[in-house]
Parts: sequence; structure tokens; C-alpha cells
Amino acid sequence: MNRHFWIPVGCAALCVALIVPWVALAAGGGGGFDGVVNSIESRYHAHATRIPLMGLASLVADAATHGGVGGVHVAEFEHFSAPVDGEEMNRMVEEKLGQGWDRMIRETSRHGGEQTFIFSHAEGKRMGLFILDLDGTELDVVQVSVDPDRLNETILKYKHHDRGDEAGDGDHATD
Repeated sequence: MNRHFWIPVGCAALCVALIVPWVALAAGGGGGFDGVVNSIESRYHAHATRIPLMGLASLVADAATHGGVGGVHVAEFEHFSAPVDGEEMNRMVEEKLGQGWDRMIRETSRHGGEQTFIFSHAEGKRMGLFILDLDGTELDVVQVSVDPDRLNETILKYKHHDRGDEAGDGDHATD
């Protein structure tokens, strides 16, 4: 076969390779944080507010904790009045987050108006956390990546500031 045949076939294949993922993402077929937020928007007919300049805030958090916290994503649904079936929400989040994410916590109030889901994911030395918190009419979705050792070092560094000298945290010499 000559190359005149393969040029249109190659162009068509390239178009399909570029367009299909874009259409799937636009239709809510994406995964991860955006996939969960898009699915909630679609399922509950609600609009999420993504926190502006979150990328910059994530960089600041990473620098302030010396790599302890990074990769921060936040979306907030205000005036979220739709009733939430916890089992359905759990399935939706698990499906969109994908393999490797495990639910650590699921807490639901007696009437279901307050629900919290926390999922974790191993990322080498780091741990990914995905938190979904429904509190009355506000739904917050947060994803963060933490280095437990670095985060603990940062927390311990500032621990004495909270306790003060009279707390006797054991680091002071005694007479």
C-alpha cells in the first residue's frame, strides 16, 4: 500500500487518540479529585467552588512543613441540600479514586446530615489522604499528600509553643 492511504488513517487515529480522552473527561469519566468533584456536581446538581490560588497555597504548605504537606486540593459545596445516601457516596468516591485507595473512616450522624469519609493511599514514603465532609448544608472535599515523618517533625518543632513553660513538657532542666 502506498503512503497516501496511511496519511488519512494516521490522522484519524491521532484525532481519536486526542478527542476520546477529552470527551471522557468532560463527561465525568475522569478519576481522582476532579472525578469525585465532577461526579458529585452531576449527581447532586450542585456547584463546587474550587478554592482560588490553591496551587500557590499548596506550595506554601509544602515549604512551611519542609515537604510534610503538599498536593493540596480543596472544593467546597455551599448550600448543599440534597439528601446523601452514604453507601452511594462511598461507592462513587471509591470508583472515582480508583485502586489503591482504602477507606479508613466513615462516620455518619443518626439522621445522615453529617457524614465524614476519609480514604488513604500509599505513595511511597508519603500518604495520600482524601477527605469528604458533609456538615449540614456544606460539603467539603479535600485531597492532600503528606510525609508523616516530615509532618511529625514540624509538629514537634512547634509543640512547646502551645504548652508553655508551666506545662512541664520534660525538655527543661530541673533544680
